[in-house]
Amino acid sequence: MISKDIHSAEDARQFAMRRLPRMVFDYIDGAAGNEAGAVRNRSALDAVTLTPRILKDVSTRSLSKDLFGTKAHLPFGIAPMGMCNLSAPGADLMLARLAARHKVPLGVSTVASTPMEEMIEAAEGNAWFQLYFSGDGEGTFRLVDRAKHAGYQTLILTVDVPEVGRRPRELRHGFKMPFKIGPRQFLDFAFHPRWSLGTLMAGRPDLANFQLEGFEFDRTESRAKATWDTLSELRERWQGKLVVKGVLDVQDAARLKEAGVDAVQVSNHGARQFVCTPSPIEVVPKFRDALGAHYPIFFDSGVRSGDDVLRALVSGANFVFVGRILQFAIAANGEAGLLQMWKVLEDELSIAMAMVGLSQLPNCGRGID
Repeated sequence: MISKDIHSAEDARQFAMRRLPRMVFDYIDGAAGNEAGAVRNRSALDAVTLTPRILKDVSTRSLSKDLFGTKAHLPFGIAPMGMCNLSAPGADLMLARLAARHKVPLGVSTVASTPMEEMIEAAEGNAWFQLYFSGDGEGTFRLVDRAKHAGYQTLILTVDVPEVGRRPRELRHGFKMPFKIGPRQFLDFAFHPRWSLGTLMAGRPDLANFQLEGFEFDRTESRAKATWDTLSELRERWQGKLVVKGVLDVQDAARLKEAGVDAVQVSNHGARQFVCTPSPIEVVPKFRDALGAHYPIFFDSGVRSGDDVLRALVSGANFVFVGRILQFAIAANGEAGLLQMWKVLEDELSIAMAMVGLSQLPNCGRGID
């Protein structure tokens, strides 16, 4: 029997590894190529040290953060992740309820396994829609109009996947979306009956945003036609907040700011798409210097603890997004596991703040006063 106690992200990962079919675990856990990029993400975060400060009154600490004119209860939110219901039936809505409870943004993936309309309702409006440009863009802009109609006020354009990266772990398992089951997958599932029976009863996870007539998505379709003109068209069409995710080049970031983008998200997609990228945490200080003290910079990729959240904030990020460890927690123990993992992150962050003498989080710029 799997323990219900999650004390760290690695606990959640180990429990998920036992609970999930290997194909599903490797889809969530895997990275591009030989996965050196994912190792580099982790090593770079570990290399960021925070110097303890002493004899400061940190008995009261505020973890709230201003975000696009509203106050998030915490400085970290939920990164957009595709097909979350593979980790457990109803995982998408568990994440949405978590976002509602803490008033933090939930990134709703283009390839979510729950329709975008249900997600923003369950999140009580605390949801941002993540958009992939695909094919000639016609279907992409239909999704934009649909998100606007559903009530989304922030759009996340993900730009670091012109072609879908090769993840050998997925290829070895024959993983595909929409989800397909062959003899090899069937055997894998047979050795994980608890997950398999629960998934069978709930129904096969699918690409829920493409169940309506007129909406189609091919995961392998090229996304390479997106250009700066595409961005201009999107900026004109979308009057809400626009975030561009997957930015690692300082010149690109400066151009995005000039183009009217409201925030950039420094990310290498958790090294899932390209093994050769720099580690995002190393890029954040350069972005802050180039974009100025007050331009919003978000961060994701490799976050495994509340300590990592503070590392990113001190490096110059305004807000942080957490991804796959939340899916691991759900796989380990459903919504109870998710809440436990979230509390671990909150406690780790609060303790780290006390250690470095912070009663409030940095608002802009870099470093600790």
